[in-house]
Amino acid sequence: MDYMKLALDEAKKAYLKGEVPIGAIIVKDGEVIAKSHNMKETLKSAIAHAEILAIEEASRVLGDWRLSGAEMYVTLEPCSMCASAIAQSRISKLYIGTFNRDMGSCGTILNIFDYDIFNTYVEVKWCYNSECSDLMSNFFENRRRKVISKGER
Repeated sequence: MDYMKLALDEAKKAYLKGEVPIGAIIVKDGEVIAKSHNMKETLKSAIAHAEILAIEEASRVLGDWRLSGAEMYVTLEPCSMCASAIAQSRISKLYIGTFNRDMGSCGTILNIFDYDIFNTYVEVKWCYNSECSDLMSNFFENRRRKVISKGER
């Protein structure tokens, strides 16, 4: 199964809601146990990132905060808050669709996983996907066009 495509499907849901289009999927033993997308604007919450929401759902499904053996597929490189939550939740593997040049915390700006503070190891797999990066680019291009057309600066 193409789990990154499922994460992209989630990102597209965010896009349609006017949210920054990021999607996350959590898989355990070959089964999707959680999926989510950014909901910051919808929920009016700074922590309603796709990764955090997916971790919360996976924890409810498994009945445990420890997600050892689970894999996360996310369309955009996680920020420091999400990377820390991924490590804290003991997710074993992280698959990333594209770089986050502004706040990427899995190698682009910094690498949270380089620090020995988490008592866990997260294997990071970069699987660059042009559809992930194109979705982000289109979202922000459209947002800029709307601001310019309204005469806002």
